Amino acid sequence: MRATELNKINKLIISTEDIAKVLSINKESAKVTANRYVKNGSLFRIKRDYYITANKYEKLNEKELFRIANTIQLPSYISLTSALSYYNISTQQLRGIIESITTKKTNLIRVKEVSFNFILIKKDFYTGFKFEEDIFIAQPEKAIADIVYLSSLGRYNCDFDAVNFNKLNKSKITGYIRKINQRTKIYWDILCKRYKI
Repeated sequence: MRATELNKINKLIISTEDIAKVLSINKESAKVTANRYVKNGSLFRIKRDYYITANKYEKLNEKELFRIANTIQLPSYISLTSALSYYNISTQQLRGIIESITTKKTNLIRVKEVSFNFILIKKDFYTGFKFEEDIFIAQPEKAIADIVYLSSLGRYNCDFDAVNFNKLNKSKITGYIRKINQRTKIYWDILCKRYKI
């Protein structure tokens, strides 16, 4: 059994079931085999029972990293500066960091040199995202609303100077923020005055 056989699986993220099928072994043997391949660097563990081959990992693009983030933590959606950069709304670059919003606990998962950062928000605010090209990602205005909310709580640092507010719909942002709390609204009002939004 060679690890290269796993490259035949036509999936970005593979499971122990996929490994068992392609190598014609049972699931328990597949788990043992996967652990061995993780140790020798042929596979990288995404989360329990889910992996990516080293060959595919080396060629990952931004959207594929987003798909991995969506897989690691359920539910979650790409947001914050990661989303703004994707939409070309912010020039701020986060090297090796993918940011997501979740209703589960705040968590940081490292897969090789990439950090997948999951930030908790209340279920009431878990809105304003879409499913696009196999990715759950915030609408541009919701990404900003998430940033404003977390920044108002001192839980996030954003370079607002790098944000092109002209590409955003102010009324949509305000609509999201009105559903949050007064502190976030005040913080948004300050930003609107400072950046003449």
